[in-house]
Amino acid sequence: MNPELSPRLAFREGVQVLPEGSVTHVRHAKAAFRLRGVPPALRAALHRLAGGRVACDPELDRLCARLSPLVTSFLVDAEDRPVLSVERLTRTATFAPAPLAAGTRVRLSRFTMSRRHQGDLVLESPLSMVRLRWHSDEGWRFMAGLSAGRAASGLTDAYLHAAGLLELDTGSGFHEPDVLRQWEFHDLLFHSRSRLGRHGEPFGATYPFRGEIPPRPAVRRPPAGPVVGLPAPDLDAACERDPAFTDVLEQRRSIREYGQRPLRADQVAEFLYRVARVRSLTDAEGLPYQASSRPYPSGGACYDLELYPLVERCDGLASGIYHYDPLGHRLTGVEARSADLARILGDARAAAGLDCSPDVMFVITSRFQRLSWKYRGLAYAATLKNVGVLYQTMYLVATAMGLAPCALGSGDSELSARVLGLDRLEESAVGEFMLGSRPS
Repeated sequence: MNPELSPRLAFREGVQVLPEGSVTHVRHAKAAFRLRGVPPALRAALHRLAGGRVACDPELDRLCARLSPLVTSFLVDAEDRPVLSVERLTRTATFAPAPLAAGTRVRLSRFTMSRRHQGDLVLESPLSMVRLRWHSDEGWRFMAGLSAGRAASGLTDAYLHAAGLLELDTGSGFHEPDVLRQWEFHDLLFHSRSRLGRHGEPFGATYPFRGEIPPRPAVRRPPAGPVVGLPAPDLDAACERDPAFTDVLEQRRSIREYGQRPLRADQVAEFLYRVARVRSLTDAEGLPYQASSRPYPSGGACYDLELYPLVERCDGLASGIYHYDPLGHRLTGVEARSADLARILGDARAAAGLDCSPDVMFVITSRFQRLSWKYRGLAYAATLKNVGVLYQTMYLVATAMGLAPCALGSGDSELSARVLGLDRLEESAVGEFMLGSRPS
């Protein structure tokens, strides 16, 4: 990297500097400051910060530290062209680069990622609340030498270190703290980006595609195939025979063995009705999409989850895989190769440590765009929360009915997408749940 790089400061786009007597207002959509008694020379520097890049000096640095949410740090080349800039992602983000000791070996943290963002190559990490942006193609060449480690050199390494993107060898090798070693990259990234506090991206119910893409329907159209009607249970009778709620909670557990007699079709019908049927459809005033009410909760009443019962043995229901229509309370058969269904069940047995297959295994998929049409930042996190509350509802209903339930923590999404004929970017498996008759 060019050794002639030098630091500069500038306000982020949209900052206004407004003098009002002895007070200087520094305003932005995300933050505002009132500064009293700013000397004329420093006030002039603030105006220059709003119009371009300014060379650093100790007094300006101290003032910019107070205004840090609004300040961007640059490294520029000899012709004052930006090479690297720093974007603070939160109001509390700090960035204080300091030269690294000569001979210090550095390498990229395994949590550092590079990607294209707004036309530039950026470097960021779930460990950091700042993002580095390359403004030239030199960034690719510079990063190539950092994967294995090398001696630190120049301001660029100091910037990367201050941004939390480098590991240092202090003389005894590169070492991660134990608490960090136990995080996987994708888990820490997902955690940091699906909650507030460590990023500045749009977040929550922002309806990013409203007016551009129509929302997905509240209820998925069943696939083409043979339809199996299911009887609706008598809920009053179920209430009479169910154990007390506290007994159900206390007795709930995963059961990985099954009775000699298989599940019956009426039990599968009652289970699905009590767990996942559509109780009502809602066009609520002010809500730009159709919502529904079902026995389990769902973020924004979006109900992105679909159930596909894979039947291995069930009195009154042929073996195979089906789609459950929660509005019509019926099953639609899905044509699938028996070898593929055997593989899905084999994965379930391996995940649960079973010698035999469950009577029925429910493949749970998500229609992702039901959530991402409304939410930014947390759509997939909401999907996983929805899977969790559906699991609990399935456990409680199965326990009340005297059946053997067991949720699974993993499954083959590619296999199930192929079997079910799904576009994995539109709908894909996010959970599996086994159900069987309870052993005597």
